[in-house]
Amino acid sequence: MRPTNTGPGRALVAVYAVFAIAAGARSAVQLATRFDAAPLAYLLSALAAAVYLLATVALARSSRRLALTACSVELAGVLTVGTASLLAPAVFPDATVWSGYGIGYGLLPLALPVLGLLWLRRTGGESVA
Repeated sequence: MRPTNTGPGRALVAVYAVFAIAAGARSAVQLATRFDAAPLAYLLSALAAAVYLLATVALARSSRRLALTACSVELAGVLTVGTASLLAPAVFPDATVWSGYGIGYGLLPLALPVLGLLWLRRTGGESVA
């Protein structure tokens, strides 16, 4: 097994860190200033930030099981919230990081967990994903 924080894994860790900061800052401002406008959306953005932070730390420390869990939860969240935001837009009066599969972030929230899972598979052989 290769470490997850070398080669292209460094770029993956960096992108996850940027997303953790961006989603965390956005949700903190939204929760502090406009919570009543769209509490579900803002809480989901905070959850996304926490998942991104967890994935960042797990990939940086080559903690495979934790990284696998974080990337899997992230993918499930993007697919669930993305679909729900398209089918029931009234439930999401303001966008989350995962709304529309992350369209507000160039669909990177959809691609990121897939890339993370593929990287874990590549660096870990057959024991992961």
